[in-house]
Amino acid sequence: MARWEPDASGRLARAALDLFAERGYENTTVIDIAQRAGLGKTTFFRHFADKREVLFGGGTVDDHITRAIAAAPETATPLEAVALALEATGREIYTAARREFVAQRQAVIAANPELREREALKNLRLTAAMATALERRGIPDVTARVAAELGALAAAIAYERWSTSTGDDYPEIARKALDEVRAAQAALHAGT
Repeated sequence: MARWEPDASGRLARAALDLFAERGYENTTVIDIAQRAGLGKTTFFRHFADKREVLFGGGTVDDHITRAIAAAPETATPLEAVALALEATGREIYTAARREFVAQRQAVIAANPELREREALKNLRLTAAMATALERRGIPDVTARVAAELGALAAAIAYERWSTSTGDDYPEIARKALDEVRAAQAALHAGT
């Protein structure tokens, strides 16, 4: 593959996932990834701080969620704002073209305790981003935090379901997962 070809970041990510699957995360180096992608080590570091960042990237999802919560109609309840944000993020990020990458990513993370811990921290960051975005809408702190926790739970359920499904769209799955989370919360409140 020529070094001048476009989408260096995508090429690096695909190369990394292939190598992680073949050799294991621990046995793959940045140099291995860059070489597989047909690029140099310097190019790798222009796109990623280290090999973990191939899997976790920056705050792309957090940024999408935050913007979408801010863009929700003023009349939206906190959970409606979160639902709209999950749907919008799904349309932008969790596309059918990314499903295979996400499934491979999840397999690599599941096989490595250090990466599972990093994934948990990423999910905490997402929850905090949602809560902050809701607070900026004037939602009281505790209400924002509860809505963010419920939204993060729904997002995790939706992400897992979407990455292993074959045809359903993420926005549809996310809406259904949030409805299930709401129903479970109501059942807890009702004592059932």
